[in-house]
Amino acid sequence: MRRVAPALIAVGGAGGEETAEGAVVEKTLQNGDVYRGGFSQGAPHGKGKYVWADGCMYEGEWRKGKASGKGRFSWPSGATFEGEFRGGRIEGQGAFVGPDGATYRGAWVADRRHGVGAKSYANGDYYEGQWRRNLQDGHGRYVWANGNQYVGEWRAGVLSGRGVLIWANGSRYDGVWENGVPRGTGVFTWPDGSRYVGSWPGSCVDLPAISGTFFAPVGAGAAGTVRKRSSVEGVGEKTAPRICIWESEGEAGDITCDIVDALESSMLYKEAAADGGATYMRSLPQRSTRRAASGVPRWASSAATTPECKRPGQTISKGHKNYELMLQLQLGIRHSVGKSAAVPMRALEQADFDPKEKFWTRFPPEGSKVTPPHSSAEFRWKDYCPMVFRHLRKLFAVDPADYMLAICGNDALRELSSPGKSGSFFYLTQDDRFMIKTVKKSEVKLLIRMLNSYYKHVSQYKNSLITRFYGVHCVKPLNGQKVRFIVMGNLFCSEYRIHRRFDLKGSSYGRTADKFDDEIDETTTLKDLDLNFVFRLQRSWYTDLHEQLRRDCNFLESEGIMDYSFLVGVHFCDDISASKMGSSTFTASPTFNEE
Repeated sequence: MRRVAPALIAVGGAGGEETAEGAVVEKTLQNGDVYRGGFSQGAPHGKGKYVWADGCMYEGEWRKGKASGKGRFSWPSGATFEGEFRGGRIEGQGAFVGPDGATYRGAWVADRRHGVGAKSYANGDYYEGQWRRNLQDGHGRYVWANGNQYVGEWRAGVLSGRGVLIWANGSRYDGVWENGVPRGTGVFTWPDGSRYVGSWPGSCVDLPAISGTFFAPVGAGAAGTVRKRSSVEGVGEKTAPRICIWESEGEAGDITCDIVDALESSMLYKEAAADGGATYMRSLPQRSTRRAASGVPRWASSAATTPECKRPGQTISKGHKNYELMLQLQLGIRHSVGKSAAVPMRALEQADFDPKEKFWTRFPPEGSKVTPPHSSAEFRWKDYCPMVFRHLRKLFAVDPADYMLAICGNDALRELSSPGKSGSFFYLTQDDRFMIKTVKKSEVKLLIRMLNSYYKHVSQYKNSLITRFYGVHCVKPLNGQKVRFIVMGNLFCSEYRIHRRFDLKGSSYGRTADKFDDEIDETTTLKDLDLNFVFRLQRSWYTDLHEQLRRDCNFLESEGIMDYSFLVGVHFCDDISASKMGSSTFTASPTFNEE
């Protein structure tokens, strides 16, 4: 996009004499540009109109020779922008209309779509959500003209992260996306309610055998384990669909999507393989329900990368001492979530909170009627109060597919050594949303005992700062020791980068990290005596925060709990991050003053 401010110009009266301050002048420059409007201190100032020799035009407010304030810019092609300018650039809120009629309305930074905005494409497609440097980045919703839509995470204009793709016919895919295609474990749901939970290879044309679980519609029978599949299924069987996303050519719309059934997919795969894979997307046959496919497949393009912040923990890969435990944990949670999803949600009863409300499931390596075959050793799996935690996950707006995919997808967990004295180990999901903590039997008993009052507290106070618990489980390897663990939310999972994190207890005894300044980074857990910031909050935010802390502390006191702390994450603002919108109730974005 062209810079909307001309070079600094000095405008004089006829013959070059000085012009009175604040006067309205009209001047034709030597290069053919024309300016008419307010003028002060040797530059356009106030309201004015500038017409470039090539036909571009800006009309609006000026400040010291640059477009600043509200104005309208037009191009010879017919494209226009009307909105806010700053320092000669498009910055703030505004609407851009392209020569083809495509329209963007929303936030801008330095001549780029950046922030929250909505774009309507000439072909009828529509996107609303977050943008970064002219590309969809963050959470957003893309609706195709044919009724299909995607709601989820984006990165550099690509479907990346958690998201759901919903087709106009009622089919939907919930899962993780990588570089524009499904990658890893996902849940595909047909219009009749039947579901397939399995793995997608990360490519539309890569068709290895898939293992997964097919769930019949509720009331149609029990779920069964699907055997290893080939790319072409037998007659009458449900097939694991291939989901295809690719870029469109030109500016009509950013992307195109479709479902390709297994038989068609295998035929196209053979055709693509014979042609080196380059013609796969171009060779899709036309259907009345499908838009014409054209363009380079998204899986074949390389996504722009952005620098990653330092992430705590060690990835648990094969050979790690807890690798088997991780596999068993993932198998168990996948089983628990899939099993509960096949049962309709009902109201909680007092019996659901009973400490005896727990269920053991055996996982032999060869599989069983209710468990899939696996490569780990035999183990037993226990669920505590599953219906209660299902309600809690719903209360905390945790989608079952997101929960399962984050913990049980292809990505390994990360292990953190215990930052405290409990001896527990912490595991983080790769998306940082969920944390798993190993606990003692006494801790499980305490949590289950207080589960009823905890549920009432967090239901009554939606902004409670108490840890969000999503599940309590136990793994018992054959001839091994029981390992009990809880699944909870990770406070430090945020759209903002956490530069400093503090664990505060309101005490000074031993409350320092004992590290030199050059040893402290964003993964270091600092303590009370390390806190060297002043936080300034709006009065209403302070009042709400103080009141919620009082309620939460009263609840913990009523349960006889005194060993707790207040976790605080600090993000240092810069110009770009400060332009983000949608802060939560207790998230302030001041400029912190370092003492």
